[in-house]
Amino acid sequence: MPRRWGRTMPRDLAPLIAALLLTAAPAVAQPDGLVVTATNCAAAIGGDVTDSSLTIVCGMPHEEVVELVRLAASPTAADRERLILHLQALIPETSRLRVEALARFFEVLGETEVEAAALQDRLAEIAQRHLALLDELRLFRSADPEVERLREAAAAAVEDGDYDRAEALLVEAQDADLEAARRAQDVADQRWLSAAATSAERGELRLTRLDYRGAADAFRIAAEFVPVDAQGARADYLSREANALYREGDERGDNAALIDAIAVYRRVLETQTRARAPMDWATTQDRLGSALRVLGSRESGTERLEAAVAAYRAALAERTRVRAPFDWAITQNNLGNALVQLGDRESGTKRLEAAVTAYRVALEELPRTRVPMDWAMTQNNLGIALATIGARESGTERLEAAVLAYRAALEEYTRERVPLGWATIQNNLGIALATIGARESGTERLEAAVAAYHAALQEHTRARVPLDWAATQTNLGAALQALGAREGGSERLEAAVAAYRAALEEYTRARAPLVWARIQGNLGNVFQTLGARESGTERLEAAVAAYRAALEELTRARVPIDWAMTQNNLANALMALGEREGDASRVAAAVAILQTALDVLRAAGASHYRVVAERSLADAQALLRELTDGTP
Repeated sequence: MPRRWGRTMPRDLAPLIAALLLTAAPAVAQPDGLVVTATNCAAAIGGDVTDSSLTIVCGMPHEEVVELVRLAASPTAADRERLILHLQALIPETSRLRVEALARFFEVLGETEVEAAALQDRLAEIAQRHLALLDELRLFRSADPEVERLREAAAAAVEDGDYDRAEALLVEAQDADLEAARRAQDVADQRWLSAAATSAERGELRLTRLDYRGAADAFRIAAEFVPVDAQGARADYLSREANALYREGDERGDNAALIDAIAVYRRVLETQTRARAPMDWATTQDRLGSALRVLGSRESGTERLEAAVAAYRAALAERTRVRAPFDWAITQNNLGNALVQLGDRESGTKRLEAAVTAYRVALEELPRTRVPMDWAMTQNNLGIALATIGARESGTERLEAAVLAYRAALEEYTRERVPLGWATIQNNLGIALATIGARESGTERLEAAVAAYHAALQEHTRARVPLDWAATQTNLGAALQALGAREGGSERLEAAVAAYRAALEEYTRARAPLVWARIQGNLGNVFQTLGARESGTERLEAAVAAYRAALEELTRARVPIDWAMTQNNLANALMALGEREGDASRVAAAVAILQTALDVLRAAGASHYRVVAERSLADAQALLRELTDGTP
């Protein structure tokens, strides 16, 4: 029997509050100062001695240097006077070294207790650095007159050997520059923030044109413009980027955009920690869950869906009912969506029942009188959970409850107010009606389902929402197939084939492998029905091929109920071929397939599907007996 499925409404209504990691530019390492390890005066100053001032220093005998160091270190005035007189006799008028500075060199040697053997080398090094510093102070010019005055005064102090005063003046100059730089940085930061705001406005303009990718790029650029210490602004822009990427991925089937959105949300959580901003952290967890859920719904595995459930539950740790009842209810709704998608792939109904509970508690805080659209959204999602459970049960009680939930939602989600939301609920209503119709003898419910799908397609156009269009085409195909199976002609069945093939143009195996596989299974069903009415085997062989293609993705481990029902349908096609060809091996293969499928359905408690498979097995065993020994 055909499998029908529906998409949860892409509605996650949490407010947008987030922060993002702020990364500062790396500092550039500066080269260390010259380290001198010389063994003679020329080497100590890095080469040949040509400057007359350095020639004086390097020409001093070792014994003279030792004596002058002793005089410089002496506390007596007489020794100081002898030092100055000696140096005055050494220094010619052309020297760049002043007597006071040279005297300071010897004082430094005495203060630092340089070993006697290294005195000449250290003296040459001090002199070289002294002269180099003077050159540096006089070559560099500051644009600030006050800084320039301080630097000139520092140079004069260096010439006199007054290093303490020189350093104090340089500290003043440095502080003046820093203060001016801070003022200039404040001005620059304001301009960067202005540029960021302008880029974000471009993003909003792109959103107005539904250009989600363009909007995301504009928000990303805005975040890059934000100065290092404006984390709040950067967080806002990056959150907007992620939200735009989410919409591109959700509405346009762009999985790459969803992957990018997930990455951005996770970067937000690295900075916007629960300890620092618990409610913002919870909002980001909720948004992350939505991106994971949408992407996970298109993938064959369940890792992303499990991660979505974890993200929603993390959000609920801070979004409590007491603290934020509305946000709590919205996250409960979103959690229900993820649980439905997980439950749809599992054999039991535990996750689906948990989803029903989540939706019902959400409705307690989303009353129609206060938030009618959110109430309607949750009614729709409750309908999906009930319909999914009802499809596995033999009765129709849950399915009828789903129909009521959908019709309640449509009282608020009118076509005039929210055309796409209205179309989505029409699609989901069609699924429930078609499932009930498949269990009834008449065609009234099936015709109502077809009407609902055609209504949905008036808004679910391929250009606007390609995946929703494809989903509705798939469901329309299933309803047409069920009607065609009850009618004598093939017109409805051929229309079903066309609908399925249209859906496969958007639901490719690469984009959404599970959905692709389910549509392949539905194609197999309609081919089997057509094949039963034709004399050849071409359509039956096509049915077998379609089922086997579907089973490449609908594996027993991944989606056990889908796997079992597709095996049931494959067995039916093999039985039809075996009967037509008189080939017992085809029927024997069908018996083996059905026995394995029944093991899964019994373990899952899928009573309706179990009854279908048991009937198929009884038919297969009877046909095998007839083909092997002639007994009916």
